[in-house]
Amino acid sequence: MGGCVSVQVSCDQLLNHLCKCFCRKLSFIHNLKKNLTALEEAMEDLKAVRADLLCKVQTAEERGLQRLHQIKVWLKRVKTIESQFNDLNSSRTVELQRLCFYGASSNNLRLSYCYGKKVFVMLNVVQDLKSKGFFEEVAHAAVRAMAEERPLQPTIVGQETILEKAWNHLMDDGTKIMGLYGMGGVGKTTLLTRINNRFCDTDDGVEIVIWVVVSGDIQIHKIQKEIGEKIGFKGVEWNQKSENQKAVDIHNFLSKKRFVLLLDDIWKRVELTEIGIPNPTSESGCKIAFTTRCQSVCASMGVHDPMEVRCLGTVDAWDLFKKKVGEITLRSHPDIPEIARKVARACRGLPLALNVIGETMACKKTTQEWDHAVDFLTTYAANFDTLIEKERLIDYWICEGFIDEYESKEGAVNKGHVILGNLVRASLLVEGEKFNNKSYVKMHDVVREMALWIASDIMNQNGNCIVRAGVGLNEIPKVKDWKVLRRMSLVNNRIKEISGSPECPKLTTLFLQDNRLLVNISGEFFRSMPKLVVLDLSWNVNLKGLPEQISELVSLRYLDLSDSSIGRLPVGLLKLKNLVHLNLESMLCLESVSGIDHLPSLKTLRLLNLRMWLTISLLEELKRLENLEVLTIEITSSSALEQLLCSHRLVRCLQKVSIKFLDEESVRILTLPSIGDLREVFIGGCGMRDIIIERNTSLTSPSFPNLSKVLIAGCNGLKDLTWLLFAPNLTHLNVWNSRQVEELISQEKAGRADDIVPFRKLEYLHLWDLPELKSIYWSPLPFPCLNRINVQNKCRKLRKLPLDSQSCIVAGEELLVIQYGDEEWKERVEWEDEATRLRFLPSCKLVLYNR
Repeated sequence: MGGCVSVQVSCDQLLNHLCKCFCRKLSFIHNLKKNLTALEEAMEDLKAVRADLLCKVQTAEERGLQRLHQIKVWLKRVKTIESQFNDLNSSRTVELQRLCFYGASSNNLRLSYCYGKKVFVMLNVVQDLKSKGFFEEVAHAAVRAMAEERPLQPTIVGQETILEKAWNHLMDDGTKIMGLYGMGGVGKTTLLTRINNRFCDTDDGVEIVIWVVVSGDIQIHKIQKEIGEKIGFKGVEWNQKSENQKAVDIHNFLSKKRFVLLLDDIWKRVELTEIGIPNPTSESGCKIAFTTRCQSVCASMGVHDPMEVRCLGTVDAWDLFKKKVGEITLRSHPDIPEIARKVARACRGLPLALNVIGETMACKKTTQEWDHAVDFLTTYAANFDTLIEKERLIDYWICEGFIDEYESKEGAVNKGHVILGNLVRASLLVEGEKFNNKSYVKMHDVVREMALWIASDIMNQNGNCIVRAGVGLNEIPKVKDWKVLRRMSLVNNRIKEISGSPECPKLTTLFLQDNRLLVNISGEFFRSMPKLVVLDLSWNVNLKGLPEQISELVSLRYLDLSDSSIGRLPVGLLKLKNLVHLNLESMLCLESVSGIDHLPSLKTLRLLNLRMWLTISLLEELKRLENLEVLTIEITSSSALEQLLCSHRLVRCLQKVSIKFLDEESVRILTLPSIGDLREVFIGGCGMRDIIIERNTSLTSPSFPNLSKVLIAGCNGLKDLTWLLFAPNLTHLNVWNSRQVEELISQEKAGRADDIVPFRKLEYLHLWDLPELKSIYWSPLPFPCLNRINVQNKCRKLRKLPLDSQSCIVAGEELLVIQYGDEEWKERVEWEDEATRLRFLPSCKLVLYNR
C-alpha cells in the first residue's frame, strides 16, 4: 500500500513539472506579440541612451580627452545587439502570421517557440545594456592609443605556431624581456608587428605600446625622440634637453604606466637606462621584446632563452609560394607545378625570397620561363660570393649618377651610407662578414640568386643588362645586340684577351675586375662607347698596359686600375676631362703619374702602395687639382711630408696615408695637424722618437674624428702612442715589431687629457713583437665594442690587460676573444681581481699567428 502511494506522489510531481515546462514554453508563443513590441521599445530606448552617451563622448574628445575603455566595450556590445535585433526583426511578419487561436498557439509550435525564446532573451539583454549605459565619466586625459596598428603584408604563412608561442611567452608573468633572433629576411619584423597589432585587440591592462626601429649604430637621442613623440614629449623645449634630462622625463612617465616596448632590429646591447626605460618587473607587468640577427645580442640583453625565428618548412614554403604565384599561373601548363616546386625549394624557406620570386613568377606561363628560373636559382649565384667595400660601391653610385653630387662629396657619401643602411635593414645586404669588418657588405646567397634571376629576366626582355660574374668565362660572351646594352659585369672570370670593336652607344657601366689572366685589351674595343661612365679593371694582375684609344671614353667618370701591372699610363688617359675618380693603388709596376694635373674634374685620387715615390713636383701637380676632395697617398721622404702637411687644402683631402722609411735624422718628432676626413694611417720603418698633435688642438674637438684604422710597424724609436687619445672612433689598432714601445697610452703624457676614455669604439687590437711593452692603459677600460685582443711573439712584459669584470659588457661577454701565441704569457697574466680572471680566462685561446 505504501508503495502505491509513493508511486502516486511521484507521478503527480512529474505531471506538475511537465505542465509547468509546457506552459513556460507556450508563454514564449502567446506572449510573442507583446514581447516583440517591448523589444522594439527597448531598442529605441537603448539607441537614445547611446545617442546621449555619444554626444558626451564627442564633447569630451573635442576637449582632447580620450574615451574610456569601458565606453568602447559598451558601444561595441550595443552595435552587436543592434545587428542581432535587425536580423531577428526581419522575420517578424512571418512569425506573427504563424500564430493562431488569437495568438495562443501556432501552426508550427517548434519554430514559434524558438523565435519567441530569442525575442524574450534579447529583450532581457537590451534592458540590461540600457541599465548599464549611464556613466559618471566617459573620458579621461588622453595619453595615446594603447597601440598603433602597423601595416602587414596581405599574405603571411607559417607563423601561427611561433606567434602563439611568442605571445604566450611574452605575456607570461615571469617574462620581462623577450628576444627573437634569426637570419635577415626570415620574418622577425613581421612577427613583432603581429605581436604589436594583437595588443590593439586585447584587453590585458597594458596602457601603452611603443614601437622603435633601432638598426645599426645605436643613437640614444634618436630612440629618445621616437619614444618622446609617442608619449607626448615634443617641441622646442623637449628637443633642447640633454640626453640625461630626456632619460629622466621618459623614466618618470613610464614608471607610472604598464608599458610594452618593442625594439626592432637591434645589432648590439641597448642600454635601456640611458634611454630612460624603467626595468620591467613582475610587479609592474611591463614588457620588452626585441628582434635581432645575432643570438649573442640576446645574451647581452639578459635573455638566455631567446626564440629563434627559422625559415619556413617545406610545406609552408610551398604554400606561401603558391599564394604568391597564383592558381591561374600554376594551372596554365601541367608541368609548371612540379617546376614551381623546384623554384620554391631553391628559396630555401626564406620568406623574403619566396615573396619576391613568387610575385615575379606570377606572370610566367611557359615551362621555358620556369626552367630558366630553376637554372639561375640552383646554379648561377651559388658559384660566386659577392663581397664589396662600401666605399667602392658608393663611388660607383656617385659616378653613375644614382646619387646626386652635393656641394661636397661628403653629402653624397652620407646619402650612400643611408641607402646601404636601408638595404641592410631590409635584409638585402649583410655587413661585417669579412674579418668582422663592417666596411664590407655582401648579399645573402639566396637574395643574390633572386637578384640575378630578376636581372636575367630583365635582360631577356630588353637585353640592356648582362651579369656573368664568377662563371668561368674565357672570353667576352656573345651579345645579341650591343646597341641596347647599358651595363655589363664580367667580374671574377678567366678572360685572357679583349678584342673586337662592339658598337655600344648606351653602355654606361663595365666591370672587368678580377680577370687575373687578362693580358691585353685592344684599342678598338673602346672606340664606340661614348657614354661609358664606370670602368673597373682592378685586380687584373697580368694586365701590363692600356691602349691610347681610352681617350675616346669621353664620358668616363670612374676608372679603377688598382692591383694591375700597368707600368705606364697612356697619354690618352690624361685627355679624360670628365674623370672624377681615379684609383691607382697597389700598381707596383707604375713608373710615373706625371701630368695628373691635366684631369681638371678629378675629385678622388688614390695613390697608396706604389713603387714610385711622392716627389715635390708631383705635390705641385696635386695642388693644381682644384676639385680634389679625396686623396690617398704614400710618403717616403721628409721633404715631401713637410710640403704635404703645409698644404692645408691637400691635408683636408687626406683619407688614407702611408708614411714609410723616414729615419730619425730627417723626422725626429712627427707633428700631425687635425685631419677631419682621415680614415686610415700606416706608419712603417720610421725612426721618429715621438708622434704629437699640434698644440692648438682642442680637447673637446678630436683631431681625427673619422680615423678608424691604424697600423704601426717597425718604428723602433717610439715609446708610446698617446696621440691616439684624439682618435675617438678607432676600430682597428695594429702595433708590430717596434722594439722601444713601452705603453700604448702614457699616463704622464696624457696630462690634462686623462679624462678622455680611449678605445670606446675599438673592435680589434693586435700586438706583435713588442719586447718592452708593459701597459696598454693604466686602468681598466670599458671597451664596449672590443671583440678580439691578439698578443703575439715577444710581448712578455705585458703582464696586465686593462680589463675588469665590467669590461666589454656591452659587446657581450662571449664576443671577446683573447688570442695569444705563448702559453707562458697566459700563465703570467695579472688580472685586476678574481672576478676578472673568472670572466676572461675562458676567452683566452692559443693561436700561432703568422702575420
